[in-house]
Amino acid sequence: MTGAIAGGKTRKQSQFIEVMRRLMRNKLAVIGMVIFIIYILIAVFAPLLTPYNYAEFNLVEKNQLPSMAHLCGTDQFGRDILTRLFVGTRYSLGLGLGAVALGLVFGVILGCIAGYFGGWVEELIMRLGDLIQSIPAMLLAIIISIVLGSGFIQTIIALGFGRITLNARLLRAQFLSQRRLEYVEAAQATNCPKIKLMFVHILPNTISPLIVSSTMGVGGTIMMAANLSFINLGIRPPSPEWGAMISDANSMVRSAPFQILFPGLFLAIFVLALNLFGDGLRDALDPKLRD
Repeated sequence: MTGAIAGGKTRKQSQFIEVMRRLMRNKLAVIGMVIFIIYILIAVFAPLLTPYNYAEFNLVEKNQLPSMAHLCGTDQFGRDILTRLFVGTRYSLGLGLGAVALGLVFGVILGCIAGYFGGWVEELIMRLGDLIQSIPAMLLAIIISIVLGSGFIQTIIALGFGRITLNARLLRAQFLSQRRLEYVEAAQATNCPKIKLMFVHILPNTISPLIVSSTMGVGGTIMMAANLSFINLGIRPPSPEWGAMISDANSMVRSAPFQILFPGLFLAIFVLALNLFGDGLRDALDPKLRD
């Protein structure tokens, strides 16, 4: 028994090493991963990176062009744009990761239940999922934001709710392909508890597509958060979320286009990096999915 457990651990370690090797051979994926790590470091150390307060007004220095003192210029209230971008990374990353985590946790639970039990339980979960997915993701987020109001937690719920059914459907399909395999039947023959069978035995063999989907979903979720902030349904001011910064600078697009340019670039680079990393991770986890 001990030897079997040790052998299982060794196989998992060797699989992890092989996945990392394939990932490291993908140069674009490595570039995306490095950029993602840089953004995380910016979010962690944001207050230490610039001498300015992101929320403090300084009307004497409003609408200044990029310079050595203000590398990305200042906004219409004299606030340093680079400082607000750095601090805004915390909010945008928090929204993206929080919404994806929310969708992942509840999607995994519902997907496991639907895929393992089948029958009317599966039918109920899938039909509810069809109903929710029939509503465009952005429209669903807007409706939930209107109902719950604006704020950090409310925006996470609005963004993550639509991902629950997406993840549940994806995991349910994986469960259907696994539940009749020999290792599952062997576990059932030993009277393994259903909860343990679902989450300990089957789930680890079906989670790879969810990892890829969630990784790539962070960028899209942050884009949706930016759209919500742009129509004043996201985080409340003066929190410098990237979408809110773009919305605030919209009125200055002719006289001070740099105020909308830098937040837009910051957002676009982040989404591109996550897409590159997600594509590489997908190929590393399952080379058969490579185009």
